[in-house]
Order: sequence, then C-alpha cells, then structure tokens
Amino acid sequence: MEDLTPLTNLQQIGESAKRKPKMTERQPLLLQSDNSDYEGNRSGNGLIRPPVRNSPPDSTLVNVHSEDSIAAADGGDDDQSSQIGDENAKSMYNPTQHRTLEYPTSNFDTLVHLLKGNIGTGILAMPEAFKNAGLYVGLFGTLIMGAICTHCMHMLVNSSHELCRRLQQPALDFSEVAFCSVETGPLGLRRYSHLARRIVTTFLFITQIGFCCVYFLFVALNIKNVVDQYFKMDVRIYLLLLLLPMVLLNLVRNLKYLTPVSLFAAVLTAAGLAISFSYMLHDLPDTHTVKPVATWATLPLYFGTAIYAFEGIGVVLPLENNMRTPEDFGGKTGVLNTGMVIVACLYTAVGFFGYLKYGEGVQASITLNLPHDDVLSQIVRISMAVAIFLSYTLQFYVPINMVEPFVRSHFQTTSAKDVAATVLRTAMVTFTFLLAAVIPNLGIIISLVGAVSSSALALIAPPIIEMITFYNMGYGRYNWMLWKDFLIMIFGLCGFIFGTWASLAQIVK
Repeated sequence: MEDLTPLTNLQQIGESAKRKPKMTERQPLLLQSDNSDYEGNRSGNGLIRPPVRNSPPDSTLVNVHSEDSIAAADGGDDDQSSQIGDENAKSMYNPTQHRTLEYPTSNFDTLVHLLKGNIGTGILAMPEAFKNAGLYVGLFGTLIMGAICTHCMHMLVNSSHELCRRLQQPALDFSEVAFCSVETGPLGLRRYSHLARRIVTTFLFITQIGFCCVYFLFVALNIKNVVDQYFKMDVRIYLLLLLLPMVLLNLVRNLKYLTPVSLFAAVLTAAGLAISFSYMLHDLPDTHTVKPVATWATLPLYFGTAIYAFEGIGVVLPLENNMRTPEDFGGKTGVLNTGMVIVACLYTAVGFFGYLKYGEGVQASITLNLPHDDVLSQIVRISMAVAIFLSYTLQFYVPINMVEPFVRSHFQTTSAKDVAATVLRTAMVTFTFLLAAVIPNLGIIISLVGAVSSSALALIAPPIIEMITFYNMGYGRYNWMLWKDFLIMIFGLCGFIFGTWASLAQIVK
C-alpha cells in the first residue's frame, strides 16, 4: 500500500478555525507546502490548525448525546426548546453539502487513486507471504484479510460521517476522527482524546518511515541483482551510493514539481508488474510441489506481510472527502468495494502464482526471482527500482510534513527556517538509510512494519473508533456491532503481538 498515502495532520481542531482557500484536487492526498503552512495559525500547544476546514461559525467540540448535555432543571422551556432545535439541526446536517472543492474527483479518478494508494512494494512481497503461510492458507487467508480490511475502511468512513454530523464539520482526517470520537464519547474517556490523536499520528509516522526503509532497500537489492552479473558488492554499498541522490531528490519541497515524476513511476510500476506476471505464469509446476499449509512459527510473518500490503486505510478518508459524489464511495457496488476487490484479487494472484512458480526459493520481492541472465528481466528490475526510487519522495513527504513545522517554529528568520528544514530532511533520509543498512532483509522489514503499525491502523483503531463513536446510539440487536468490533480488534492485537515477535526473532537471528 502505499504509493499515495495522505498527509496526516498533527493539527488540533480549533474552536473557530479560520477559513482557507478552496482545496485543489491533490490537496487532500498531498497537501501543498508553503510558508503559511509552517508559520500561520498555531494553536496553544504548538500544533498547526487544519489546513482545510470550511466549517460553519461557532463549530465546537461538544458531546451531543452525553450525560452532561442534559439541561438543568431550572433551565426553563426556552433552553429545552433551543437544545431540541440544535439536536434536530445537527441530525439533519449533511457534511458532503458543506465541502468546498475547486477540483473534485470523479468516481473513476477516486478508483485510480485508491488502487495506486494500495498497490506498491507490498504486492511484490506476496509470494514470500504465501511461502510463510502455505499455498491454500495464503489463498483463503489473503481473501479473508482483504474482506476484513475493507470492512474496517467502511467502519472508519461511517464513523467519520457520524462525527461530522455531530460536530457540523464538513470533513475529518484519520487522526481527527480518533480525537473527535473520544472527545464526544463516554465522559470517562474524554481526557484521553489528545492521546488518541497522538497514537494514531505516531503509528502513521512509523508506517511512513517503514515504507521509506522498504523503498530504500528495495531499490538497492534490485540494482545489486542486476550488477551482480558483472561484479559483486555488498548491498550496503548500494545503499550508500543511493544516499546522496535520495537526499537531493527529497530537498524538493513543492510536490507539484514531482507530479510528472510520479506519473512516470506509475507507468514503470504497471509495466514491471505485467512483465513479472508473464514470467510467473510461464511453465507453472503442479500444486503438489509446494506446501499447502506452513508451520505455526512462520504464520505471523505471513500476517505482517499481508497486512502491510493491505494497509491503504490512510488514503480512504482523503479520497472520500475529495469526491464529487461521495455517496458513491460506499455501498455494495461503490468505489471502495470495487477498488478493494481488484486489490485483493491482484494480491492473491501474485502471491499464489509467484509461490507456485518459485516454491521455497521465492524471495522478498518477486522481481529478484526473475531470470538473472535474461535482458527483459533485468530491464524489469531496473524499471521497478527507478519507479520505487522516484516514489520514495511521496512516502517521505508524509513524515517530514509532520515534523518540519515544529522544527521551523523554533527559528525566527526565513533563511534560518530554510536551513533547519534542509538539515532535517537530510537527517531523516539518512535515518531511513541507517535503518535499511542495519537490517538489510527486505522480507523482515516488510513483515515488521506490517505487524507493528499497519495492524494498529487497519485492524485495531477502526473497531475502537466505531465502538466509541456509536456507544450512545446502540450496537444493534444482541449488540452484534460490539461483538464484531471486539473480534476484529482481538484479531488485530494477536497479529500485532505475534507478528512483531516473529519479525524481531528473525532480526535477532
């Protein structure tokens, strides 16, 4: 997942956030960076206010249905009537009608963005995931996990809609949904609303840094695989050679200059996947040549890799918020279900046929299994390496945009702010290089990132948010929603614990 992850706001929702210019088509996914983003409208705790709010005046965080909203006995009939009128107004509030979008996306545009946000290096690691699960466990497990992740995306969208109506806000991002759900939830939990936002933001940061490490190592391994035909060097040397061009590329602050680069990377990725798939389907062996079921010891590694590949939940709310017809996003035949069915089928097909083709010798990226002496396969590896190298900037833009405003706020002059931002970017790229050099095992890094952060965001956070958001509205007959959310959360926690443990054990070895 991962090529177009949205930026995460470390911003606090103000009581009277200022209106800002209309959103552009790419703004919800990749917010434009300028000096005003860093220096303007800071709240009391040093966090930036949301760049896009368009909220009505006097929009405050209140608990619409909680105990403390009950009118006092001496409030009189006027206060009670006013409260009932406010309740009716909020229940009739439609957030989609209050979104001001200069360039809203169509259903097809949203579908393309959803596919691009979910399909990345994770799909190339699915054959190794199948090796850790077994052919048939991987087959059915990937489809089931895809269905669960898709349902969690629906839970997040539904919770966002309810909170937007409750607070009369046109749109919320992931961290804001976590904050608002707790802030308007049970009285005993409200003190933890800021903690909830920080936890979601932290896991988003860890996820993006993990993606950057995976991208760094992926590029180095594929280049090494090609050059090894002529002379061999340690993979860390390739990582070191990539460091300077990676730093220079990430000094570009305005993403509009990288739009053609992103498009070129997408074309290279699609072509590389198509050619890799043709190699996998050629001369397939019998299914009896591979394990139908793997051991329990490697199953957590499968979970980490699979959930890493499916972790596209971060792009869901920005995409839905930017649609021309957001009512088409959900539903049985909506954009979300259509896109995730395509993603799940692609992941399953690549994992199934890749493992069947290369068996126990399958590597962390299927491109590394292509014939070494074949010119076309070498072109595929180089093309995928270039595509991922160019896509690194999009992944890096997310964590740097979380940290850079805080660093710039400690300096007075514009030149000092720019120097500090340049040093920070260089340091963070170098940090991802060091992590990749310390653990030069692509499969383990993917599994670790998936188990630690992806499971938290995709499987643990959505059911918790839904349980808190709808606590005062009921959970349905026999509390089926509560039981369902509880089971998904337990599944995510088990994957988090055992997947992290198995990945760390592999790193120790």
